[in-house]
Amino acid sequence: MTPSDLSTLSQRLLDVAKSAGADAADTIAIQGTSLSVDVRSGALEQAERSESIDIGLRVFVGQKQANVSASDTSDRTIEEMAMRAVAMASEAPDDPFAGLAEPDQLVTDWDIDSLQLNDTSPEPAAEDLQSDALAAEAAAGKIKGISQVEQASAAYGARNIWLATSNGFSGGYRRTDRALSCVSIAGSGTDMERDYSGDSRIFQSDLRSAEDIGTEASMRTVERIGARKPPTGTYPVLFDERISSSLIGHLLAAANGSNIARGSSWLRDKLEQAVLPDGMNLVEDPHRPRTSGTRPFDAEGLPTHRRTIVENGVLTGWTLDLSTARKLEMAPTGNAARGTSAPPSPSNWNVTLDAGAATRDDLIQDMGTGLLVTSMIGSTINPNTGDYSRGASGMWVENGEIAYPVNECTIAGNLIDMLRQIVPANDARVHLSRVVPSLLIPGMTLAGS
Repeated sequence: MTPSDLSTLSQRLLDVAKSAGADAADTIAIQGTSLSVDVRSGALEQAERSESIDIGLRVFVGQKQANVSASDTSDRTIEEMAMRAVAMASEAPDDPFAGLAEPDQLVTDWDIDSLQLNDTSPEPAAEDLQSDALAAEAAAGKIKGISQVEQASAAYGARNIWLATSNGFSGGYRRTDRALSCVSIAGSGTDMERDYSGDSRIFQSDLRSAEDIGTEASMRTVERIGARKPPTGTYPVLFDERISSSLIGHLLAAANGSNIARGSSWLRDKLEQAVLPDGMNLVEDPHRPRTSGTRPFDAEGLPTHRRTIVENGVLTGWTLDLSTARKLEMAPTGNAARGTSAPPSPSNWNVTLDAGAATRDDLIQDMGTGLLVTSMIGSTINPNTGDYSRGASGMWVENGEIAYPVNECTIAGNLIDMLRQIVPANDARVHLSRVVPSLLIPGMTLAGS
């Protein structure tokens, strides 16, 4: 379907919903194409291609609401959806905070071309994806010490998205993505180690080369050979850029309006207080070109805009959709996200944390003796207190130099204290939706040998 077709389909959903008895309604339609190829041992292992269309309809009957979805766009299905949604809403409890945006809150214009969300080059053939995956696998297999390349994969996706509301908003856009990844294995049995590399971009021309990805996957794997447990104690911990964004992710989750409204956030009493080091900023920019978190408008038809979530270390506000904004008696921030099967909820777009002046190697030298974390498993995060505990592996650092690989350890602390002490490097990848450099925390509890 073309965007024009999705626009017509969305309006049809709204019209049928009103005829079925809805006081108001909004809808989302997503038409997607995906193609993926996996290779192993120099041969094709799996190839998949899919095309789909999904529609979601939310209706309001007074202050009651209900959401239904389907993957069939026939007239009969649309009529059944509308009748079922209205019947469900009629039986739902009143929600005083539910409802569409006011007309003057809706976005009126946007420059979709400037956001560069759509690669207009033709959809790649499965043979082209297979060739990329094979090239990554071949490069990975050339690294000494690799016993097996577990898998190399290449993928393409394209989605047309259209949103419409019964009070006047209608808009959509097209998004593409390309991805390539490789997983390598070294050793065997209990001494087996595994690591990966990959890249995902909107434009094929921006994607890293297959050879680079395969080589990096294997180099990372070989570096893990001979891993052992680190000593137990309190040491500096450096979160590698590959996983450092998870720390900022915990902050963003705690500042999400839905968690604040429920009172289940360790940040609930921290508004207008310091949560990051003095002078540090965390900025959200939903209009950054060629980035996965870019949006011309949110899922309720509100304009998206740049905002500073943390300014000079101080938390300035929550991430809000319409409902949570009304609950908290605040203005919405244009951060509603949704799929077809559920109502909108708050979500962050692209965020950037201020970089430091030091390189990652500088921070390794400065930390003296401690842990460089390159991967983590499991998660125990107390949403009310911020208590933090995760399994980790990486490299042990002694006298400012990497000494040996480590695994099977646990790092623990409290996010309130951890985030106030972070020291950033300058190695963030600027094309990611979360631009976060390697982060050093001067002291955490390590449980190892």
